[in-house]
Amino acid sequence: MSETSHRHAVFGHPISHSLSPVIHRRFAQQTGVSLSYTAIDAPAETFAEQLAAFREQGGGGANVTLPLKTLAFERCAQVSDYAARSGVVNTLEALPGGGWRGHNTDGAGLVVDLTERHQQDIRERDVLILGAGGAAQGVAFALLDAGVRSLTIANRHAERADALADRIGQPGRVHVRYWNDLASLGAWDFIINATSAGVQGASIDLPFAIVAPRALCYDLSYGRAATGFLAWARTAPAAHVFDGLGMLVEQAAEAFEIWHGRRPDTEAVYAELRQQLDAA
Repeated sequence: MSETSHRHAVFGHPISHSLSPVIHRRFAQQTGVSLSYTAIDAPAETFAEQLAAFREQGGGGANVTLPLKTLAFERCAQVSDYAARSGVVNTLEALPGGGWRGHNTDGAGLVVDLTERHQQDIRERDVLILGAGGAAQGVAFALLDAGVRSLTIANRHAERADALADRIGQPGRVHVRYWNDLASLGAWDFIINATSAGVQGASIDLPFAIVAPRALCYDLSYGRAATGFLAWARTAPAAHVFDGLGMLVEQAAEAFEIWHGRRPDTEAVYAELRQQLDAA
């Protein structure tokens, strides 16, 4: 593997909060891989230009986060089967002849974090996913593949929820509900916050009535971005409440293996970052 293929980055907007550079540097130390990994602030309107410049300057692989995952999908010459299903990409692999192969490791990261780290059995659960953007698209298919019984999508703009449900194409298991009607529609035993509200510093107003007894609540964000939803879930009260730090570490491990062919130890990195976040 050439030195140029060891130059990596994460693209997003905003991006200063990202822990991805720290995670990949820790993975590199574990595995003996020499790499550089930086965070690049890329608004949607300049992402294509910045990505092309990154590649021209020796970029060998990249991660992509809010709000660029659909745009990243559109920049790929090839995509993995899972990325093709979801329509969003969070990991870019440089192709030898130029161009990118796109992957989505978010869904696998979420399922591993829930089932292996947190020891949660998600089979036969009724899931409510809040949001229908790139984050929701990236995990919806993995949840269904992992055996959840049903998936209900609620988004403030109903047409986006409808579009995601249509893309999934399983009307017997996948449903759409209007956000403002949630309080009157019963309760779910697994609720995922896939909105960008926390990242943008906004709050989401949710009724406690949607939380079933023994419910599991999970925010795909971490750190300050997850604070509001986690506080709401604990007050509800949900039986199990988790942020997305473990998902972040696990999806990063998937990306690292794609780029370098080596699977790092995620638990040591997760424990270090958890301690830092809890102390902040």
